[in-house]
Amino acid sequence: MTCTSCSTTVESALQSLPGVQRAQVALATEEAEIRYNPNILTSTQILEAVEDSGFEATLISTGEEDRCKIHLQVDGVRTESSMRIIGDSLQALPGVQDMDFDLELNKVSLSYQPDLTGPRNFIEVIESTGSGRYKAKIFPEGTSRGSHRGEEIKKYYKSFLWSLVFTIPVFLLSMVFMYIPGIKHGLETKIVNMLNIGEVLRWILSTPVQFIIGRRFYVGAYKALRHGSANMDVLIALGTNAAYFYSVYSVLRAATSPNFESTDFFETSSMLISFILLGKYLEVLAKGKTSDAIEKLMDLAPETATLLTLDGEGNVLHEEEIDSRLIQKNDVMKIIPGAKLPCDGFVMWGQSHVNESMITGESRPVGKRKGDLVIGGTVNTNGVLHIKAKKVGSESALAQIVRLVESAQMAKAPVQKLADRISKFFVPLVIFLSFSTWLAWFLAGKLNRYPTSWIPSSMDSFQLALQFGISVMVIACPCALGLATPTAVMVGTGVGASQGVLIKGGHALESAHKVNCIVFDKTGTLTVGKPVVVNTRLLKNMVLTDFFELVAAAEVNSEHPLAKAVVEHAKKFRQDEENPVWPEAKEFESITGHGVKALVRNREVLVGNKSLMVDRDINISLDAEEILAETEGLAQTGILVSIDKELVGILAISDPLKPGAKEVISFLKTMKIRSIVVTGDNWGTANSIAKEVGIDTVIAEAKPEHKAEKVKELQAAGNIVAMVGDGINDSPALVAADVGMAIGAGTDIAVEAADIVLMKSNLEDVITAIDLSRKTFFRIRLNYIWALGYNIMGIPIAAGVLFPGTGFRLPPWIAGAAMAASSVSVVCSSLLLKNYKRPKQMDTLAIRGITVE
Repeated sequence: MTCTSCSTTVESALQSLPGVQRAQVALATEEAEIRYNPNILTSTQILEAVEDSGFEATLISTGEEDRCKIHLQVDGVRTESSMRIIGDSLQALPGVQDMDFDLELNKVSLSYQPDLTGPRNFIEVIESTGSGRYKAKIFPEGTSRGSHRGEEIKKYYKSFLWSLVFTIPVFLLSMVFMYIPGIKHGLETKIVNMLNIGEVLRWILSTPVQFIIGRRFYVGAYKALRHGSANMDVLIALGTNAAYFYSVYSVLRAATSPNFESTDFFETSSMLISFILLGKYLEVLAKGKTSDAIEKLMDLAPETATLLTLDGEGNVLHEEEIDSRLIQKNDVMKIIPGAKLPCDGFVMWGQSHVNESMITGESRPVGKRKGDLVIGGTVNTNGVLHIKAKKVGSESALAQIVRLVESAQMAKAPVQKLADRISKFFVPLVIFLSFSTWLAWFLAGKLNRYPTSWIPSSMDSFQLALQFGISVMVIACPCALGLATPTAVMVGTGVGASQGVLIKGGHALESAHKVNCIVFDKTGTLTVGKPVVVNTRLLKNMVLTDFFELVAAAEVNSEHPLAKAVVEHAKKFRQDEENPVWPEAKEFESITGHGVKALVRNREVLVGNKSLMVDRDINISLDAEEILAETEGLAQTGILVSIDKELVGILAISDPLKPGAKEVISFLKTMKIRSIVVTGDNWGTANSIAKEVGIDTVIAEAKPEHKAEKVKELQAAGNIVAMVGDGINDSPALVAADVGMAIGAGTDIAVEAADIVLMKSNLEDVITAIDLSRKTFFRIRLNYIWALGYNIMGIPIAAGVLFPGTGFRLPPWIAGAAMAASSVSVVCSSLLLKNYKRPKQMDTLAIRGITVE
């Protein structure tokens, strides 16, 4: 595909297919993403539709079904019956869902449930089926994106070199040798009538460039016109054909006339094609660099891993080095210092520090010990670890990040619609302008409207007009317009991924750069999200151990973070037991947004906030009110405990502010972004936290649906709103906001509700996301200014606007070179985003994650 017109043609062809729900074609990546009904349509029919629209297509993947699919190469199979025996053996395995054979390639494709089986089981079954006659391994990967791009680069490079073999002699014959007396005399030697040797040589040398090396432009133009559209190939084919066939006419007339002195433009057509091929080669080379982020992410996965075999007591019996693609769920892997982790899992044995910067962007190595989660693709630094595999292959965080970045690079930004609209009429308009330019200059010459001294000695008025017309046709460049947005989005999303900021496409980027209001959730966003009990006040005479026994028994059934903090604190009073068993809680009831109620040891226990006590007619004394006010004034949450309808105690729970939260809010103010805190916590705690970080607007005691309503109110007031939350109970607000940011997602990067996923818990990443989106959109605007400005200025110059006053005209081959350079320059402009650095002022902020033991 050369320009937006091509991608629009393919998109239209795909969307017209029955069963296609959505089709998206990306010009920069030259890939299409199609959502379709497999009961109506097959992937083969989709490929055929693309090929019918004039383009070659290769299947990359078929989505969800590929996520648990593996291809094996089986050596030693000679007959169909042997393959059937292997198939029957594999089908008997639990978890095998679907199977496909290709006897020609000795290939077996299996879909399976990773919880029940895996690739090593398949290989063992295959190799045991034929008494050792069969050998199986993972099928060598076919054409990947990288190798396809590499082939395309080689193809353009080879075509360019071949074009030079013929074009350089044509150039020398036309521009150099004609000024060397001895050679000039030889070249002007007549063969038939006025036909000379130089013309014949130029004709012979330019023909292969026009029809063999330039064949791609004819094929592209034919296929585009056949589908009622006009693309870059149409302009190139028309421009080079005009120069070539006029030259052929001129040469043939010279051969048949005793007095006609011909002037040919063979060098124009061949040099034009050579320069365009050079431009395409440089463009493909540069476009390849825009997807470096994906290539780097894919390279993070190690090729091999050390598999451990353990006995019943966990002692190591055997070590074996295997292909990392053969790892199955619940395998135990050994990770030595300096080695990459091959999958997601948790530490079973050992202590070490793991460098997670390549996945999360966290610069400091993270300490890991028994029970801690680890991410595939990260690097173990200083100790030996035994890890148990939990997410392997396409389920891993690394694979999900790659898919998310690929999907982001496919998605079109709304601003791309400008290029799509222009592309619809751009090429026809250029053809009309080109013809009008030729006609205007030709008629002006015939009617003697300009002095004959303007016409170069080697031309007549028709030839001068023809050169102006061809220059207009080949200088116009819709490619630059088409590449302005997608290349910048590709680089921007790639840079974000490398810093732990996953932006889900152009729409999220475009919305983020306009944000002027950010709504922060409190717990886990502005605060660390690890609440701890810091104070206990009993209002009645009671043994503290008994008090926490009853409270923990009620709270242990709740999933709320505050409930977990209470249970953890209660464990301190049962130090003799690692996992204490609490008394049975009967008639347990979780009251959303308020607390819990249960019957423990025949006593009614209520644990929750003030409104729960008021609703249940529990009397709150003045002392209790004072304690609550004091607690909330310290930015702590007060939890009230009632036993048998009587208030007996108050727990003060603190969730410390994240380091640097105040500085981040202050920095956002300098970016002219207003900050608001919305929380389900009480007003006192919410106001104290807001005051501490410097936020003026607070909404407290808000349920998840109320948060979404507040976001909509802000939008109705004309704000572009971003919501920053943990992606759990904030989903309605994340969806309602113009930009939803899920913070601290860690390995759970597929937060559906979020537009931007921040893998770390650092608030500074909110600034990075907005700043990166602003820089990316500045680059897109710059690209559009250049692409549009180039065409607006280039076309009049090519049409000869400067010629009457200055005598300056643009030969077609220079116009072609300028056209090629324009699209290369747009891609290179986008590539400058790879040098993105976060705002310098952020380096002075001490913003780092903290751990609460």
